[in-house]
Amino acid sequence: MAKNRKKVVLFIVEGSSEEIALGSIMKEFFANNEVRFEIIRGDITSRNDVTIGNVINKINEYISICMSRYSYKIGDILKIIHLTDTDGVFIADENVKEDLVTAVQYQLDKIVAPSRDNIILRNKRKSSVTKKLISTNSIRRIPYKIYFNSCNLEHVLYGQLQNFTDEEKVDKADEFALEYENKLENFIGFIFSENIAIEGTYRETWEYIQRDLRSLNRGSNMHLIFEGS
Repeated sequence: MAKNRKKVVLFIVEGSSEEIALGSIMKEFFANNEVRFEIIRGDITSRNDVTIGNVINKINEYISICMSRYSYKIGDILKIIHLTDTDGVFIADENVKEDLVTAVQYQLDKIVAPSRDNIILRNKRKSSVTKKLISTNSIRRIPYKIYFNSCNLEHVLYGQLQNFTDEEKVDKADEFALEYENKLENFIGFIFSENIAIEGTYRETWEYIQRDLRSLNRGSNMHLIFEGS
């Protein structure tokens, strides 16, 4: 990277809807930096091949891909911001129900799924990997933090807890981006609103969301991105 190029703020996200909905907002907020979104096409914390022992290496692979694509060096990247959905992962097993449904359904008090055992196993895997990432402060000496949306991005941004198709997610993200285009202060007011922002420090917000049914309820600690916490 040339000396006069900006430092990079690298966002790691699950899908394109995160970049569509939040890309212009983050670029406006980090105007003194270069913002990049690395879309990993899915939830790395719940993948069958990802464990607490290899998750850092898996994330590092995506960092390497981004660095190679844009000819970045380690010193070019200012920080890594990882966005993840909680997906109700911290609820008790008794709140996972089995029923004749075609897809997993997230509700404010339970998860309903075709296979209860599969969801319980996923929750154990995803929660353990997520806790590993919460305690990770850097990857390849680059500052790293993971922020949550509960139960998912659509729940936080649109207040709707339902299954959206990929096309619907993109449409909703487009609408959201248009609503907040060149309106950073409006978005900050939105993400800091009391029905979304979880109060506390980075650690405290993660401790909060892990209790009871809170990983199914609407909430986020993304506001801390704008505090530098």
